Amino acid sequence: MARLIALFIVFLAALVTAAPLGTRAGLGSIKCNIDRFKIVTSLAATNAAVKQIDTSSSDTAAAVGTAQTGLSSAADGIKTIALNIITGQSPSAAARTQVQNGLNDAQTALTGINDSTAGATVAAAQSKLAATIQDGDDVVADC
Repeated sequence: MARLIALFIVFLAALVTAAPLGTRAGLGSIKCNIDRFKIVTSLAATNAAVKQIDTSSSDTAAAVGTAQTGLSSAADGIKTIALNIITGQSPSAAARTQVQNGLNDAQTALTGINDSTAGATVAAAQSKLAATIQDGDDVVADC
């Protein structure tokens, strides 16, 4: 996930300094780019929070694995979108759907955890995920 954040920072720097003025207009507003940065950072925070969940219960471990798979899929979708933008293409609709589906899969998995010993860490992960989903909604609205 740290690589994704580093990639996004390099991406933003490259856009600001290397793009001719005429092509900068298609890159989105400052608000759009802040939203893009926020989803990358909140996704990393969500991933870290999910890793803190106690997986001693097999049911919880399975749900955590599903949540991590969803978060990984969302990260892959974000990487594809970033590559599209870097190469001057429109963000892929399929990649946007991949991000949305990955976040929804993670949300469903975390919602299904009923292990009382993991309650606090699950709630923390759900809170981080809710922020990530909101950041994704902001990208869609502002970009």
